[in-house]
Amino acid sequence: MISHSTHWPRSLKGFACILLLFSCLAGAAEKKEGAFHGAVQTEYPSWFKASFLSLRDDIAEAQSRNRRVMILFTQDGCPYCHALVERNLSQKNIETYLRKHFDVIAINMWGDREVVGLDNRSMTEKQFAASLKVQFTPTILFFDEAGQTVLRLNGYIPPTRFMTALEFAAQGTKDSNYLDYVAAHQPPATGSELIAESFFKKPPFNLARKGKARPVAVFFEQRDCPACAELHDRILSDKQTRAIIAGFDAIQLNMWSDTPLTTPQGKATTARAWARALDIKYAPAIVLFDAKGKEIIRSEAYFKLFHTQGILTYVLSGAYENEPSFQRYLSAKADRLREQGQDVDIWRMGDEPAGKK
Repeated sequence: MISHSTHWPRSLKGFACILLLFSCLAGAAEKKEGAFHGAVQTEYPSWFKASFLSLRDDIAEAQSRNRRVMILFTQDGCPYCHALVERNLSQKNIETYLRKHFDVIAINMWGDREVVGLDNRSMTEKQFAASLKVQFTPTILFFDEAGQTVLRLNGYIPPTRFMTALEFAAQGTKDSNYLDYVAAHQPPATGSELIAESFFKKPPFNLARKGKARPVAVFFEQRDCPACAELHDRILSDKQTRAIIAGFDAIQLNMWSDTPLTTPQGKATTARAWARALDIKYAPAIVLFDAKGKEIIRSEAYFKLFHTQGILTYVLSGAYENEPSFQRYLSAKADRLREQGQDVDIWRMGDEPAGKK
């Protein structure tokens, strides 16, 4: 009689163990997707113009009413756009001034509506945004009666600064100097000193790129600057941010000073003259150059930790060479972090605990 064993052969036992091992490894590898915090949907004011997005017609119509056109680039979930509506446009003096002097038109930087540009070319909203190199939302462009850009604001700025920008855009020309206007209406303070950081290079400042150079980060600041203090206290104090900046040749300049320097392109100038040449509008502003001395991107508005780190790594990693859209780069970065199980909070400051909702 042949005996039938109830035990598996050794080969099958080994196979079963391998299957169990792979099952355990797969379970360990499967991570919970990280959370996403900070996005917020925005309801834009009903008094925004319902435009057919033919810019020549919009400008002509605005001119007939003694107004100018303001184009506001937005995107879904943008907390900075929400801040613009909630903190700026909700103030009566700002709303009244805007409605008197401008036709405000909102454009989704990822939208598919048809836009007819000033050159009469037809394109989608996202193509139009890309043609204007819109990298942040909100981005605001003000056009005069001839269709010339009088002022461009890249990112959110607080109400007082925003009101100054509106007053300039309502009367300025493409040849007007906004920095002079800001200086006249918000004179730079003369007290106290700039806030020092250990990662800032010491003068003399020679930023000319030679050989195996590093990218450059230029911090334009001024004295008695609350926004500068917030940048240092709530963003630059973060350890990860400081580690990223360590990859740059970083310098700090008083944008109103006559500090001598050599630019990344090898030109001798002063801090004040360079700020004017770069069209720096406010302090603080961070201008980033690659290792060849070419400006890649700048931060001249109110940004929190995730966006500030994103701007820095966009240049430091060289991602800009393959991805011209900073917003696409930032979205992909957020997706990667969440796939690795890390939470992403686009509205957190460096002195706030991670995961705060």
